[in-house]
Amino acid sequence: MWTFLVDPRFIVSLLELMSLVLLGGFVNVLKQKTEPAEAFNVAGVSTEASSTRCTLLGTPRSPAFSKDGDFIIGGVSSIHYQLYTVIYNYTTKPEPPRCTGSFNARGLRFFRTMIFAIEEINNSTELLPGIKLGYQIYDSCVSVPISVHIAFQMANGQDPVIYKGDNCSQSGKLVAAVGDSGSTPSISMSRIMGPFNIPLVSHFATCACLSDKQQFPTFFRTIPSDHYQAAALAKLVKHFGWTWIGAVHSDSDYGNNGMASFLEAALREGICVEYIESFYRSNPQSKIQRVADVIRSSTAVVVVAFTAIGEMKVLLEELTRDPPPPRQWIASEAWITDSNLMRFSFCAGAIGVAIQKSVIPGLRDFLLDLSPSKVAASSMLTEFWEDAFNCSLTETTDPNKRVCDGTEDLKTLKSPYTETSQLRVSNMMYKAVYAIGHAIHNAVCEEKNATVQCDKHIGLEPKQVFTELQKVNFSKNGYHVSFDANGDPVAFYELVNWQKSESGVIELVTVGYYDASLPKGQEFHINRNITWVEGGTQVPVSVCSESCPPGTRKVLQKGKPICCYDCIPCPEGEISNMTDSPDCFPCPKEFWPNSNRDACFHKPVEFLSFDEVLSIILATLSISGACLAIITAVIFFHHRTTPIVRANNSELSFLLLFSLTLCFLCSLTFIGAPSEWSCMLRHTAFGITFVLCISCVLGKTIVVLMAFKATLPGNNVMKWFGPTQQRMTVVALTFIQVIICIIWLVVSPPFPVKNLTTYKEKIILECALGSAVGFWAVLGYIGLLAVFCFVLAVLARKLPDNFNEAKMITFSMLIFCAVWITFIPAYVSSPGKFTVAVEIFAILASSFALILCIFAPKCFIILFQPEKNTKKYLMNKH
Repeated sequence: MWTFLVDPRFIVSLLELMSLVLLGGFVNVLKQKTEPAEAFNVAGVSTEASSTRCTLLGTPRSPAFSKDGDFIIGGVSSIHYQLYTVIYNYTTKPEPPRCTGSFNARGLRFFRTMIFAIEEINNSTELLPGIKLGYQIYDSCVSVPISVHIAFQMANGQDPVIYKGDNCSQSGKLVAAVGDSGSTPSISMSRIMGPFNIPLVSHFATCACLSDKQQFPTFFRTIPSDHYQAAALAKLVKHFGWTWIGAVHSDSDYGNNGMASFLEAALREGICVEYIESFYRSNPQSKIQRVADVIRSSTAVVVVAFTAIGEMKVLLEELTRDPPPPRQWIASEAWITDSNLMRFSFCAGAIGVAIQKSVIPGLRDFLLDLSPSKVAASSMLTEFWEDAFNCSLTETTDPNKRVCDGTEDLKTLKSPYTETSQLRVSNMMYKAVYAIGHAIHNAVCEEKNATVQCDKHIGLEPKQVFTELQKVNFSKNGYHVSFDANGDPVAFYELVNWQKSESGVIELVTVGYYDASLPKGQEFHINRNITWVEGGTQVPVSVCSESCPPGTRKVLQKGKPICCYDCIPCPEGEISNMTDSPDCFPCPKEFWPNSNRDACFHKPVEFLSFDEVLSIILATLSISGACLAIITAVIFFHHRTTPIVRANNSELSFLLLFSLTLCFLCSLTFIGAPSEWSCMLRHTAFGITFVLCISCVLGKTIVVLMAFKATLPGNNVMKWFGPTQQRMTVVALTFIQVIICIIWLVVSPPFPVKNLTTYKEKIILECALGSAVGFWAVLGYIGLLAVFCFVLAVLARKLPDNFNEAKMITFSMLIFCAVWITFIPAYVSSPGKFTVAVEIFAILASSFALILCIFAPKCFIILFQPEKNTKKYLMNKH
């Protein structure tokens, strides 16, 4: 049994050490100053109390490509996509985790691009003259354990034993590194390398989380952050009017953070997501199948895929098992430019953002400069060669694989390795190497006497390179390289489209660009025709609900996203003048919607105009009545000496006919557009002329009564109601109405007004009463005189017929009162211009009643029965 008396902090350190051993990681265990009783030996780690030597644990990982130099640059990317898993029994020392699976020729091109850039710098007379850069390049196979293993090895160097002090012998210690190609591995590496101030410049890690300098202080990248990519994808979706989409993403830091940024941007753009599915390439087949089934059964035509190449490959393979659904794919930069994925023909029409296409002079010749002897010297190149040409460089027992005979030619090979017409991520790798080269140059070189001198013996520390990387600012091959405070470059993307060529092969075509440096609203441009899903030329429609046309408003469907709604017509009096309006807006007071309810027009103005049929009829009746009164007056004047005219008080008869003529004509003032003068004239003229008319009738009625009273013996009443008194009575009664009208006009006269309440859809031009008391006082006075006249006429109705016109006056006043009694409710309830028509009708009806009842019988006798127009007949008592 072992007994230890140790500090608790030592136990924590021991546990951390054991976890790193299980990862196969390299640790730099420095000698601790401990008491002899605290000496220990665990898992092959030994420290000696009197020694300053530290031994590395674990088995060193061999780089895929390496070269010595004055300063070493590390490189990490992925050529394989699977991790070889081993079940450990903890009885033997674990081997370093290693990569397996199919060979990725595109990843090899990235490696060789890094080597090409370093060789260019080494041959340059301007950048780092006299200094040779070395490199150590590793395959991480997109695996966090391997990336962590590589990070520790880069931080410690390759010496199995490390001596402190003057005898420092850390060979292969890196000053900076390029990588990794994935966001999740880059996060792990940066967390390890950051505390040692070792800068990590990634060419393909785009997660926006890596911009956090609190967590990743030494991380840089030459590829834009997904923060900008998410904004570009959201603007792309919005640009084509897609508001109902599906979303799939890798279950990794790249996919999770990228999709989160996209969803945030999509929400700002008003885009709804029907489903969000995440998966990883190593998930069970049932999980991949479930994601594919969700895509097949969805109603969203557009699918945004924020995935890495590995995830997209397994998803598309699953979708091909059944007839793939017609979907418009919107791609992230991770997979849109991958030539291997373009073999899935049902994805033709995919559109997405891609890293800017570039040209690297001399790179293609360098890539093709591989002889069998160079290939045989590298296990990585050997694997590539044998995979590309399906042959073996050594003797093989595999009957399906021949031995390479030396006729293999890279120039005839169609592979992502030799494809240099679409250099995108390779240029990011190229710029990353040059950024580190410029940082080292600024740290170790200075200009003296117009020449640049570099000191390769300087003890260059990674922290110095990190400091200089923050300040790099240069251009190479026409492409600018610099980093902002977050270690990010200026975001620029190409918009690319998968288009089928005439031969049926899918090609990558640039159709626009997105430049984050441009002013807001001008970042996004499309300058070429796009081919859509299934080869269509029309933009596909992907909405939960069709757009609501103008004249309607959106009403959200209960329990569904905001993009799912019903279109409800705007209510009466309201409009919506844009598509997908959330609300309808009322028109201004004097405006009204058109039939489509998408615009407001001036309400039609309505009044009783002279060109209307109703107005013409009323005007004709008015003029006819006036003419009838004039004709009657002419007849009476022509026969003024006849007994029937003289017997009926000819002076009052002529005055009555004159007033009736005015009554008929005053109705014309009610027709036409109201004005200030017409409003005052029509009511006062009507009131005064009718009082004059009723006063005359009242005078005639009193004369009849007085005349019969005068025939009684000893009664001389007529001397009190002679012609003078008759005139004074008419004038006095009329003057009272005039006084009422003057008071009305002075206090609150009638005035023209636009009636907006009777009808919502039109304006009624009418005369407001001003003072309702004045109006009803005028009518009331007329009614009072009419009732009084009617009572007197009733009293006189039984006098002898041949001389007495009281019956006719009674009948006329009965009609007059009936007309004006029915006028009141009709006037109050009639809408718009019909109010005026009712008033005109009442005037005409009462006027016709008076002239026909009082004068028609007399005219008939005068014209057609002259034998009755004699004094003898009139004096007849029968």
